[in-house]
Amino acid sequence: MSKLATAGLSAALAGALMLGGCATYTGQTSDPNDPNRTRTGALVGAGIGAVAGLLSGSDATERRQHAMIGAGAGALAGGAVGAYQDRQEAELRRQMAGTGVDVHRDGDNITLNMPGAITFGFDSSDVQAQFYPVLNNLAGTLREYDQTIIEVAGHTDNVGAAAYNQQLSERRAQAVANYIAGQGVNQQRMITVGAGLTRPIADNSTEAGRAQNRRVEITLVPIQG
Repeated sequence: MSKLATAGLSAALAGALMLGGCATYTGQTSDPNDPNRTRTGALVGAGIGAVAGLLSGSDATERRQHAMIGAGAGALAGGAVGAYQDRQEAELRRQMAGTGVDVHRDGDNITLNMPGAITFGFDSSDVQAQFYPVLNNLAGTLREYDQTIIEVAGHTDNVGAAAYNQQLSERRAQAVANYIAGQGVNQQRMITVGAGLTRPIADNSTEAGRAQNRRVEITLVPIQG
């Protein structure tokens, strides 16, 4: 592709992202009968998801553009997004039942919360072998529902140095992304990021809270047209 064509494509996608930021968010719930499950938007809707909210700086837009291009699938029409994500959510809830992985729906984005206690050993970024079947099932769904960007974020508790926790969170996010890619999911669809200790979801003053904060989150963001 020529430099001129590449520049034109990047500009078009950047413009689409800006339009997406102006899309109307209707505050959908997980109720499949909710009439407000769909919303207007450009390539990516207003609610970017738990992970994309962590991306900042000059490379953020470029990384999202690359992920959209790498998805290699046509964009979903605005009215079809909710139904598409409904089907994917139902399948994920079926597969993740009893595994310890929580499935959360926020608008048209689906986030899977994978606690570190079941995903990794202590102070390790190696995915535990007993968790392979869960990720294998997840990969199958991601291959089937390929009109999404896959955003993978690592998180830690507040024990230890912030710099070390940041690196650990990045390694864990990358480990999960690498494993899923090894199961045939297009790695170009993925964005990985580490949040370190900066995004707790529970009280770090208790062991139970710290255990909740040690996690990897996968957010599936539909590509909209």
